[in-house]
Amino acid sequence: MIYWAPLLHFYQPTNQTHWVLRKICEESYRPLLKLFRELPNAKVTVNINGALTELLDDHGMSDVITGLRDLCENGCLEFTGSAKYHAILPLIGQDEMLRQIVLNTQTNRQFFGDSYSPLGFFPPEMAYSRDIVKPVLESGYKWIILSGVACPVAWPTNVVHGVSAGRQKLVTFFRDDILSNKISFHHLDASGFLDQLRELQGDNSDIYVITAMDAETFGHHIKNWEKLFLGEVYEALELMEPKGRSGKQLQRIVDTQKEIFQAAGKKDKTDIEVVTLSRLIELFPQGQSIEPRASSWSTSLDDIKDDNPYPLWSGKGNVLHQLQWQHLRIAMDMTYKAMKVATTAPVKLHADLARNLLDKAMQSDQFWWASRRPMWDINLVHQGLLIQREVLLNAYKAIKMSDLSEDEKMEYYYRVVAGRDIRSKITDQLLLYG
Repeated sequence: MIYWAPLLHFYQPTNQTHWVLRKICEESYRPLLKLFRELPNAKVTVNINGALTELLDDHGMSDVITGLRDLCENGCLEFTGSAKYHAILPLIGQDEMLRQIVLNTQTNRQFFGDSYSPLGFFPPEMAYSRDIVKPVLESGYKWIILSGVACPVAWPTNVVHGVSAGRQKLVTFFRDDILSNKISFHHLDASGFLDQLRELQGDNSDIYVITAMDAETFGHHIKNWEKLFLGEVYEALELMEPKGRSGKQLQRIVDTQKEIFQAAGKKDKTDIEVVTLSRLIELFPQGQSIEPRASSWSTSLDDIKDDNPYPLWSGKGNVLHQLQWQHLRIAMDMTYKAMKVATTAPVKLHADLARNLLDKAMQSDQFWWASRRPMWDINLVHQGLLIQREVLLNAYKAIKMSDLSEDEKMEYYYRVVAGRDIRSKITDQLLLYG
């Protein structure tokens, strides 16, 4: 038996424009929901960050939320946990990691209700370091999914490894990066995918294969890919006849499946079963304790050798990234101080504004668009900087109105000045290299 566990990651930044969000819903999210409604026996694991859930509701697109909730209640999908504003967790410190995880859970439970009870965790961009294990376990999660490049041992296909933390163990799944990228970049059709699964099985008995990619891949990045790939794979696995499609390729897949099943003495059951990731824990034995490599799903082995685990968000030698993180850390330090001195209502007002804005200011997109690998967009980088600037504005306002001594207030004013200087340097970088 081959167990295929697909994961789809739904995410858009909190400052996404209405027209882009609407386009993504029309091209990707709604067609995906329709597909799964028509295939009641299909299974999928879904991550949706709380920032997007909130955004969908704010922009009148709550039918996507309802659709996901219904699919979960019908047993078609399971949710994962994550970080609400899609921060790169290894780069923000454990307290902030835990805060982002808790905010994500609170937001998604508000909209999905009791159906949102995830067992597993999807770190944004699959960015991993040992530091994220503790907050993930403290939040009650049983498993985490990482990029295949993070795997430090022989590739697991029939055993489930885990990361130990004291007496606890976090089950660790690895996505098949090669197979996932072939699907994401339209280098593999449904028939080829099924063939590759069997090649991976070889002479083994039961194995599992995990694929994971952005939900927007299907329909938004690649037109009709939810039908031409996912739909055809799911229907082939269920031995469903093509329903009036221009289905020569699908019919070929189905006919091939039937021949294989008949040769193996199987009439009503495929040799490939689609499952949620949590189901793999029940199906496969526990493996060894491992130490995954610090990495992301955009990290190469060369990056790891070069001690560059998060190249698209904190790239080695990327001056713009260095400046962005310097500015964000000033904003973080000032916010912590503002919260500490918020003893009166007027001070608390600005301190709370700074704290809530800081959560959003940690979103990964501003760094991704500054990576030049090859992503580059000066406006999206600048939008992230503007949120950080608002954090500084409100944090210092709270400090200025507090009972701190004038000397302490002046110390934090110097940090405001330092932030202004860094922003100027960032702007220069955007102008010079834009």
